[in-house]
Amino acid sequence: MSSRTKTNPFRFGALALDEEFADREDELAELTRDIRNGQDVVILAPRRYGKSSLVWQATQQLVSKRVLVAQVDLMTTPTKERLAEKLAETIYENVASVLERAREKALAPFRGLQVQPTVTVNPEDGSFSFSFSLTHRPEAIEATLERLLELPAELAASKKRRVALIMDEFQEIVRIDPDLPRLLRSVFQQQPEVAHLYLGSRRHIMERIFNDENEPFWRSAKAIELDTIPPEPFAEFLVRRFRQSGKKVDPRAIDALLARTHGHPYATQELSYFLWEQASPAKPASDGELDAALAAVVRAEHAHFTLLWQDASAAQKLVLQALAREQPARPFRAAYRQQHGLPPATNVQRALRALTEREIVARTDGEYRIAEPFLAEWILTNVPGPA
Repeated sequence: MSSRTKTNPFRFGALALDEEFADREDELAELTRDIRNGQDVVILAPRRYGKSSLVWQATQQLVSKRVLVAQVDLMTTPTKERLAEKLAETIYENVASVLERAREKALAPFRGLQVQPTVTVNPEDGSFSFSFSLTHRPEAIEATLERLLELPAELAASKKRRVALIMDEFQEIVRIDPDLPRLLRSVFQQQPEVAHLYLGSRRHIMERIFNDENEPFWRSAKAIELDTIPPEPFAEFLVRRFRQSGKKVDPRAIDALLARTHGHPYATQELSYFLWEQASPAKPASDGELDAALAAVVRAEHAHFTLLWQDASAAQKLVLQALAREQPARPFRAAYRQQHGLPPATNVQRALRALTEREIVARTDGEYRIAEPFLAEWILTNVPGPA
């Protein structure tokens, strides 16, 4: 067996690229079509549902179709000055320098900014970085930001090219400055040639930004909702990846794996990774290897879950223990609270609201379940139950 076939074919924690990307063909086709049409899109999904992997796949297709793609991660821009820097860099690298091969010509649009950036050249790769001083008046920085947001449309229009501006972790915009959404919206609504794509990891904030009629971005973008991946295509993907890597898996073990992960993309890739590690090339992986893989996952997540548990209030811990033992459930009901030793309904409601906002717990049709992958197994293994 070659060294290539001995490489684990599953990935978690990083982007799922190319052949590592599971299913989502319909969503991928829809997203690329929307962007090529200039449609603004917001992708709504819980954490670790593959939003970034989906967008990466889409951008690879779009770039091959001569669409200009600029992206900025707002998690890395805690201030308006940092946001201006990241915008300038991505606009220069992915729009201006693509349209104008001469560096001086590509830099020309940035000389008209009210606040002039300091441009630094990396001697190793020749890339440019932009920095803005913190000493300028807030109005000047805001005017500079506005001008930077206008540039992609103007640069692309001169060459009759489509632009996609991707803003990752978009919920951070309100933390940078509560007035920024109004500025962005005032610019974006005048850019039909630019497709604006918004991603965020805090769904309840993203929903408020785009679904609250009092917010500037209300109904401003088409929403694409990512759900879990159905078992049939996910099972085909897992079996194929096992086979291509030189190992086999019992279909019943795949069914049991998906029954545990419920098609959660990250959780399925993670458990499959550890199942592949447990599998032998000599025989198909089965339920025994799956149990060992699950135990390995719980051990690997121990530090993460310990911090999560420590940050939870006493009422939240009681609710999580109850759900780990019995879910989905309606924890407000008196019988359930009595059975699991939960506090009064008002305390349970407060705890569930906080857990839901943190996306540790999910609510569907009035029932609650633990959404954080493998947390229920960790609680049952590591947290003593009621006497």
